[in-house]
Amino acid sequence: MDRRTVLRAAVIAGGAAGLPLGEDAMAAGKPQPNTRDIRLHRWSGAAGFAAGTGAGTAVTGDTLVVGTPVGQLTYQDPHTGAGAEFDYATWTSPWTAPGFAATEAIPSWNAAAPAGTWVQIELRGTTEVGTTTKWYLLGRWADADSGIRRTSVPGQADADGNVSVDTFIAAAGRGWTSWQLRITLLRPAGGTLTPALRSAGAMASRLPAPGKLTASTPAQAQGTVLAVPQYSQNVHDGHYPEFNGGGEAWCSPTSTSMVLAWWNALPGPADYAWVDDADPAPWVDHAARQTFDYAYDGTGNWPFNPAYAATRGLDGFITRLRSLNEAEAFIAAGIPLVLSVSFKKSEVPGLDYGTNGHLLVLVGFSATGDPVLNDPHATTDAGVRKTAGRAAFESAWLDSSRGVVYVMRPATAPLPAAPAQANW
Repeated sequence: MDRRTVLRAAVIAGGAAGLPLGEDAMAAGKPQPNTRDIRLHRWSGAAGFAAGTGAGTAVTGDTLVVGTPVGQLTYQDPHTGAGAEFDYATWTSPWTAPGFAATEAIPSWNAAAPAGTWVQIELRGTTEVGTTTKWYLLGRWADADSGIRRTSVPGQADADGNVSVDTFIAAAGRGWTSWQLRITLLRPAGGTLTPALRSAGAMASRLPAPGKLTASTPAQAQGTVLAVPQYSQNVHDGHYPEFNGGGEAWCSPTSTSMVLAWWNALPGPADYAWVDDADPAPWVDHAARQTFDYAYDGTGNWPFNPAYAATRGLDGFITRLRSLNEAEAFIAAGIPLVLSVSFKKSEVPGLDYGTNGHLLVLVGFSATGDPVLNDPHATTDAGVRKTAGRAAFESAWLDSSRGVVYVMRPATAPLPAAPAQANW
């Protein structure tokens, strides 16, 4: 499977795990029992970008671009050894208070960065002891791999926390009471092409330690199953070793491709002309190439997947949900979700394998409220559709990735109403 296990009890403050959001969940300090504090902030369009501070940027329509660069820098790509000069401009968000001391933060962005241009994403925070952290680098991203290599940045750890691929994790007692996002837009020096940023933001969370959960009770969407196309990851076994070899390594781009197909947003033949003609689903190979993280050496970088979906015209972001009740609201709105989960063999009824990290698509619920999945871990496309036991699946999802989902849909498809502590 192509996603690391994300059990992080050592860095998440204790407390009994549970599903409801308490009235006092917004208070900073120690997490209250039975609360799952999650808040997402995003900025987009001219009005959204005006809330932050630009240096060398300009707004064209609803996108942020390089205007008059503020400087140049030399970047030597660690994955190719090639060095080049780039003009750059930056946009910095306002300081944002989630209302609690966040122990993790995951950014998301929607952009176009073609033909040698690229985008760099950073986060910093104010800790609960009153200090300000350094800027942590959460990714260097481009549309394709003809210029710089798309990559996370390993080896970032200090007294305030560390970066695990795409996630900032605060050190004990150093949760973030506020945070700030910085996006750097880069283009080849002296050129006129520019990356174009449509939106950017981050999800901050503070969750109870993994443990026994009280299962949610079905509340809506029972009997609703979206007709999301089914794609198997295993039919790609051994494909393109340079992108981690297909098969079990491609659960994330296969799941992302299923959601793209639901929205009629798959790439066309010209995009995947490089794929072998005998490939049964060349758009999956293309998605694997477009989401591949050259440092992580895999396609399971969470933000890279909705960022790819955004290049296909969708709006995408990473967040966490508090229970399957929140997921039901998306299904009722016609929006399938990609979920990150790990579990042991025989732990989840309906899933006959174990995994240290896996991505699959929630497409609906049975009449009794059990989750209906497009699980790419199947030998054929026909075998992708599965129904899992609700309580066991929900527990595995909330105790492993802590409820991570990819939300990817056209801007014209309204999101469901968000809860008071808005996580979408």
